[in-house]
Parts: sequence; structure tokens; C-alpha cells
Amino acid sequence: MDFSLTPEQKALVESVTKLAEREFGDRAFQRTEFAWDSLKVLAEHDLTGLTLPVELGGQGASLLDAVLVMTAITKVCPHSADALQASNFGAIRQVAGFGSEHVRREVLPRFLSGDALVTAGMSEPDAGSALTDLRTTARYDGDHVVLNGQKCWNSHGPDATHSVIWCRFGPASRDIGAVLVPFDSPGFSRGKRELHMSGESHCQLFMDDCRVPKEYVLADSGALRTMLSIFGVERMGNASRALALAETAYERAVEHAKSRKAFGKDLCEFQGLQWKFADMRVELDAARMLLWRAVANADAGTPDATEASIAKLHANRTAFTVANEALQVFGASGYSQEFPLEYIVRRTRGWMIAGGSVEILKNTIAGSIFGRRFDQRAGAGA
Repeated sequence: MDFSLTPEQKALVESVTKLAEREFGDRAFQRTEFAWDSLKVLAEHDLTGLTLPVELGGQGASLLDAVLVMTAITKVCPHSADALQASNFGAIRQVAGFGSEHVRREVLPRFLSGDALVTAGMSEPDAGSALTDLRTTARYDGDHVVLNGQKCWNSHGPDATHSVIWCRFGPASRDIGAVLVPFDSPGFSRGKRELHMSGESHCQLFMDDCRVPKEYVLADSGALRTMLSIFGVERMGNASRALALAETAYERAVEHAKSRKAFGKDLCEFQGLQWKFADMRVELDAARMLLWRAVANADAGTPDATEASIAKLHANRTAFTVANEALQVFGASGYSQEFPLEYIVRRTRGWMIAGGSVEILKNTIAGSIFGRRFDQRAGAGA
């Protein structure tokens, strides 16, 4: 089994890294808003829709190629990598996979060109990991579908133009569907811009008899069964970004330990730090191998749910641990907001929640181990 990259993949990483350094490097770690300019650059260089079929306007690349691009860009500018995630790994995959002919022809190209931005509208005040508890409703009314409800924790919500809203067309779990909602739809509104611990923006989304043409319905039943497999791809983007930022923190810490002196010695000469770096290297290598396994084994571009869960779980935990240890190596300068280490710690912490919390990932892995689904609901199994 060969774990090395092909010459073509090495050339891809090199070219994307040079592009990122040239186009995004000056503002890296300094942004507070969504990087619309970066999204345009990505589109101009055919780095949006990487794994989407060519007939849908994509590039027809492999999932591993997309992960390599994500890693290269994240290490230079994590905010530009947010734009890459949105145009490759996130809700755009749901639109491309399940959109009507009208949506694929008229709306999807705008996401790929960087003229519009789509997010996933799933979490609600009383429905986060328990997606089957969502309360947002949808009903057909002639040529339209009418939605009522609210969503929260919507990544890039203040800047997005569309959201894939997960909703109920009926009372049962099989009635859960999804609708692509343009933000200029009648009855749609946004709450105030709020900030996560990492500084990234989110906001609540409100639908009060929100009317959307029925062509924008992605699924009106069975969405949990038919669409959730796509989330494995999103999780690979999440894991890639977490791992890349951890590698950035690690590499900066290595250089710091080589050049910084304490008690008349280079930091790297202290055995306590040597062991710390050895542990970090082992965990980073293991996380990378698990990530590459999941994407290399992806069937038709969709990773196995268990392998994706294992990869994301280990990448998320490793990223936070490594970033935190790297900050410790820097000491007070690592804790200062004048340097990126403290941001990397805050950002990697969020990915342990977003896109499937580490607890939910463990549930998925346990279900695979025992060959059964464990119901987490109150009273289940009583």
C-alpha cells in the first residue's frame, strides 16, 4: 500500500500553495468577515465544485484532490479555506445532488462562480444533534412551498444568499425533507450577527410563511436516508481544515523551539519538549492517515460513515490538543492575540462541535462495532 502522493498530486499542492500565498497571504489570520474576494479567486482558478461532475459545472476531481487543496489553503489562510469549504464540501453538495433541473441550471452556477453563497440550515433551538426533533415545517401551496420555523448557529448566515433548510413535510421522521431557500424570499428574515468563540459569524434564520417556488424543494420525504450520506464529505472538509491548522501550529512551534533560548539552551534541547513534539508528530501522522483512508475508500465520492466518523473524531481531537500544546511552547506570545496561535486553538475547538460533535461520532462508531443502532432518546430500551 502506497501512502505517498503521486507526482500530479504533489504538483497540485505546490501550485495551490503558491496561489494561496500570493492571493490570500497578506490578510491571513486577520479577517473578521466572510472572504468573498477569496471565493472569487477560487472560482477563477477552477477550485470550486472540485468533486462535482463536469456536466454540473464542477471539475470532476477526486475527493482526495479536494482534501489536498483544502489542506494547502487552510495552512495559508483559514478564512479563505472557509470559502473553499462552502463551495466544495458543504450544502452545495446537497444542491448539486438533489436539486431540480431549474436549481442545477439557474442557481448552482452562481455558487460555483462565487456570486452566491449557500449554507446548511439544520440546527434549531431544540434540535441540534437530534435532527429528528426539528420543528420547522413545510407545506405545498400551489406552485410554492411555505415554510415556518427558525434555525440557529448558521455558519456564514449573515453573509449567505441561500440556505438548505431542513424541515418537516409531515409529523414522522420519514417526512423530513430539505428546501433551498433564497434569502430574498417573502417571509424570510435574519437575526442579528453574532460571533462564535473563534470570531466567525453566525445568525438565526426565521421563516414566517416563507414562500419558495416548489422547484427549490430538494426532498420532501426520506431526506435523512437519502441525503445524510453527503455529510461524510462535509466532515472530510472539517477534518482537513482542523488537521491543517494543527500542522500550522506544530510547524511554527518547531521553528520556535529551534530558535528560542531558555537558561542558555535552545528550547528543543529540553527532553520534556522533545517528548511533547514527538507526541504531536505521532498524532498528526495518525490523523492524516485516517483522513486519507476515508477519502481514498470513498465510493462514488461518498466516504463510508464509520471511516469518516473515525477520521473526523481523531482529526478534531488531535487538532485541538496539538494547537494547545503548540501555544504552550510559545508561552506568553502564544497566548497573545498579536500572533495566530491563540486563534488556532479557538478555531480547532469549534470543529469538535460543528459538522457532527465528537460524541455523535462516537455513537456512530459504536453502532458499527456492535452492528446495531443505539437509540439515545429518553426511555429508549426501557
